[in-house]
Amino acid sequence: YDFLQAPLQPLQDNLESQTYETFEKDPVKYERYERAVYLYLCQRHQPGGEPAVVMVVGAGRGPLVAATLRASAASGRRVRAFAVEKNPNAVVTLRGRCATEAGWDAVTVVPGDMREWEAPVLADLLVSELLGSWGDNELSPECLDGAQRYLKPGGASIPTDYTSYVAPLSSSRLWNEVKHFKDLAHFETQYVVKVHNAYPMCAPQPCFVFTHPSDARTVAEIGAIDNSRVAQLSFDVPLGGELHGFIGYFHSTLWDDGSEAVHISTEPSTESVGMFSWFPLFIPLRTPVLVPEGGRVEAAFWRNASRHRVWYEWALTEPQPSPIHNPNGRSYHIGL
Repeated sequence: YDFLQAPLQPLQDNLESQTYETFEKDPVKYERYERAVYLYLCQRHQPGGEPAVVMVVGAGRGPLVAATLRASAASGRRVRAFAVEKNPNAVVTLRGRCATEAGWDAVTVVPGDMREWEAPVLADLLVSELLGSWGDNELSPECLDGAQRYLKPGGASIPTDYTSYVAPLSSSRLWNEVKHFKDLAHFETQYVVKVHNAYPMCAPQPCFVFTHPSDARTVAEIGAIDNSRVAQLSFDVPLGGELHGFIGYFHSTLWDDGSEAVHISTEPSTESVGMFSWFPLFIPLRTPVLVPEGGRVEAAFWRNASRHRVWYEWALTEPQPSPIHNPNGRSYHIGL
């Protein structure tokens, strides 16, 4: 608990085998994905019809591919699956599964970056698990934009949307953990934390929203997509206290067929109980601020994107203004 971790950079870095192994043990996430693919297949495809072309983008060692194959069997709809993965070590595992596991003869392994691959056929469905602790902070929007080139008109994405949430947080423990580094840069960095010694001062509010797929298909259209965002939020704080920063969560709709919706969420009011793949995000303030009882916290959050990187900026405006944290990504960014 309360151990600060820098968020993963899965685009820049290849994940280690141990990291995959931990995530693959999540009992809730893959059951939800399997249900989402099952509902999609039942809604959009017929038993005995042409196989649905499903592209799992960022396939890792194959848990989403396996979930897709189980959904195919349960729904009675055939699939032709592509597993797109840039990590060469994970590709070895995927190829091993194709050679040895039942049902995997319908899977084609594609080594490479989903944003650059030239697909031989267009997909009916893109399936991905690219979300970070704050939803879009592991660059799911940028990755899925690039992958849309090989989606059929009217094609679908699982997930269909995700929203980041944020709430004011009082935690001298976490703030002092950041202070130990004795520099400004660490106060302008966001951290993944299994939060324990902390008090969320009120309910979280939605921050940034992304939906998939968009209508963009050509390279020019995709290049024109703007994934920058700004949110100005106001929180009424019933019990006063010292504000040390903010806590971030996400909520995602995997699939909604109109009669049943499948979600994964770390946001407390809709939390997927038992899901452990994501801890919340701690967004520190350089200087703690006292909030009076019945007071108000107002803050602005920015998601900025350039050709090669994405970064976040944040600032307090009430009860007193703070400097803008991480201007131009000077202390922390996520590499594209």
